[in-house]
Amino acid sequence: MPDRPQLLWLFFGVSGRVSRAAYFLGGLLVAIAQAFPLYRFTLVMEGTPESALWSMVFMIVFLASLWSNVALAVKRLHDLGKTGLAAVVLFIPVISIAAFLVLCLFPGQPGPNRFGQRTNAPA
Repeated sequence: MPDRPQLLWLFFGVSGRVSRAAYFLGGLLVAIAQAFPLYRFTLVMEGTPESALWSMVFMIVFLASLWSNVALAVKRLHDLGKTGLAAVVLFIPVISIAAFLVLCLFPGQPGPNRFGQRTNAPA
């Protein structure tokens, strides 16, 4: 199991490279983290203190996961030899689906590139 600094780098750092599997699994974990408070929010009656709590928890998780998705995409683009600025396409609704598929399916550059010596490690 990865240690805490590795997990913080994976989800919040933008240097280095990540593989297709790490990108997909990291994105899946982020989606699950988003879904849980949203699910809990849908189970409580609207207008109650519990509803406000789960709404706030969802908003905090959503904002943290938004950065995590960008950080994962930047590192995945680095693995492909591209600059991280291309991650802005994740904010365009229809194109983001295609971009996600490209990032999940296309293999990265073998060996070192200008963004790091190896995959799944900070630069």
